[in-house]
Amino acid sequence: MTLISEAKKGLSDLICEVAKLEGVDPEKLRKQIADGRVTIPYNPIHSPKPLALGEGLSVKVNANIGTSPDHADLDEEIQKAKVALEYGSDAVMDLSIGGDLDQIRRKLIEVVDKPFGTVPIYQAGIEAAKKSAVVDMTEDDMFNSIERHAKDGVDFIVAHCGITLESVNRLKNQKRIVDLVSRGGSFHTAWILHNQKENPIYENYDYLLEMAQKYDLTLSLGDGMRSGCIYDANDRAKMQELLIIGELVERAREKCVSTIVEGPGHVPLNIIESNIKIMKSATKNAPYYVLGPLVTDIAPGYDHIVGAIGGAIAGYAGADFLCYVTPSEHLSLPTVEDVKEGVIAARIAAHSADLARGLGWDIDIEMAKARRDLDWEKMFKLVIDPEKARGYRDQRKPTSEEFCSMCGDLCAIKLPKKYLRGED
Repeated sequence: MTLISEAKKGLSDLICEVAKLEGVDPEKLRKQIADGRVTIPYNPIHSPKPLALGEGLSVKVNANIGTSPDHADLDEEIQKAKVALEYGSDAVMDLSIGGDLDQIRRKLIEVVDKPFGTVPIYQAGIEAAKKSAVVDMTEDDMFNSIERHAKDGVDFIVAHCGITLESVNRLKNQKRIVDLVSRGGSFHTAWILHNQKENPIYENYDYLLEMAQKYDLTLSLGDGMRSGCIYDANDRAKMQELLIIGELVERAREKCVSTIVEGPGHVPLNIIESNIKIMKSATKNAPYYVLGPLVTDIAPGYDHIVGAIGGAIAGYAGADFLCYVTPSEHLSLPTVEDVKEGVIAARIAAHSADLARGLGWDIDIEMAKARRDLDWEKMFKLVIDPEKARGYRDQRKPTSEEFCSMCGDLCAIKLPKKYLRGED
């Protein structure tokens, strides 16, 4: 039984647990899940801590980790996963393409107690490339890889079903500056052009849905045509893929399979809101997952900030799930510290969006009161990164423990307390 089929029958323990975590009405949540507007990525084999994505809920954050052919260190990836969870990531994805992929995935699933995602086409393509080339993947290679990941307990997988003969032809006529930046999208596009055949996971989508039903696997319908620079954003190639994905979302709902829809990468500020609204309309309010989005192309080294700017706006406009961006985006494989910085930036974006949507105000109010009272210990307990906050305070010690070294006894908070409030 899948999450959606269970929700159609009535309330379950899982739905009630998530409703309590989110502070929402269980019956309303049940209806949203039954309609496919909310999903809980939850493979019973893994049984992660429950997490809900979708309409009316708080914005969540995902952290991508994974090896590369140049750097495949399992211990480091485990540390990245732990740091991502420590600093508040709601989910973790393994995008490994170097080393023993099965071992890496299985070890990470053991470490990650929250929803865990993968991109099975990576493994299918890499294993085909070891024999000849990525474009020599077979249909069986693709589906066997998906099932292998599901059997290991993966909760949600990326499936680039919107990369089809039709959307690839649209891409050929688009004349983008940057053709493709999605690795999975490029695998499927190259396969289609080389073999002059339809994408097998689109052509045999019903079989994919059967597999998803079997493992209660959430399908994250991948944005293979996402823009790799802001100039290419919201173009015809991406819109063609979106229209196809919208149809696939409806087919999945008919089979009681949960879906997430993935969105753009690089998008200028002024069209983020329209992108979200178009995507939500075309997919009938499926949970929406965005990478960033990145709002300028000129800030490598600071792309976690660029992504947080876009993520805050996207979350406010209706995006449900933000994929973090690290400082090393476009430059190198992230380090453990990069993962930390990326998660924190994305959490700030998600929380900012929640506030604008009327959610999560309690902690900001508590922080304001702690600042009013110059209660430093309480402030440090409330901040996202207590270690960094303490470090800044300690690097320039104030003359009085009551104040900071910015204003000293001319503290802008202290003076009004005495003269406005009449407090000592």
